Amino acid sequence: MTILASASPRRRALLALAGIPFEVCAPHVEERIDPSWSAAEAARALACQKADAIAQKFPEACVIAADTIVEIDGALLGKPENEADAARMLRLLSGREHRVVTGVCLRLGGARRVFSCETLVRFFSLSDEEIAAYVASGEPMDKAGAYGIQGRGALLAEGITGDCCNVVGLPLAALVREMRDFLK
Repeated sequence: MTILASASPRRRALLALAGIPFEVCAPHVEERIDPSWSAAEAARALACQKADAIAQKFPEACVIAADTIVEIDGALLGKPENEADAARMLRLLSGREHRVVTGVCLRLGGARRVFSCETLVRFFSLSDEEIAAYVASGEPMDKAGAYGIQGRGALLAEGITGDCCNVVGLPLAALVREMRDFLK
C-alpha cells in the first residue's frame, strides 16, 4: 500500500498521473524549521515531519510526503498568511528569478529515503494591477510563494528551468525513479 501524506489536490493529481495506486492521509503536524536552514534543508525536514507522522499510523505502507518552498535572496517563502502577504511575495518575485525547492520523504517501516529537487522560475515584471487581480482570484492563498504555476499563475512566469512538476509541488520523474530504487 502507498499513502500520499498530503491534502494537496495538485500532488494527488500528479501521483495519479504516474499510475501509482495510492490512498491519501493528510498529516496534522506543526511545521517547524530552523531559520538558519537552506530552502532544501527546510523542505526536506518538513517532508520528513509529515512522512514520520503518517508512518506511525501505517508502518507497513510506503509513505510519500513532500513540501515545497520558494526561495529568493535567501528568504524562504511558504504559503501567504493573508492577501497582503500574498501581494508582498508577488512584488518580491516580480521581474526576477527565484528557486522552487520541493523536499520529498519516502518511508517504509524503519527505512527512509529523502531527496529534494530545485527548479528556477523567472517572473515577468508585474504591475500593481496584475498583482491585485491575481490575489483577488484567491489562487495564491494556499501555495508556496503565493502562486500556482498550474493555474492562472502560469501567466506570471516568463520561463522555467527544470522540472515543471516540481513547481506544482511534486517532482514526479525524480519521485518515480527514487521509489523504484527504494522499493527494491
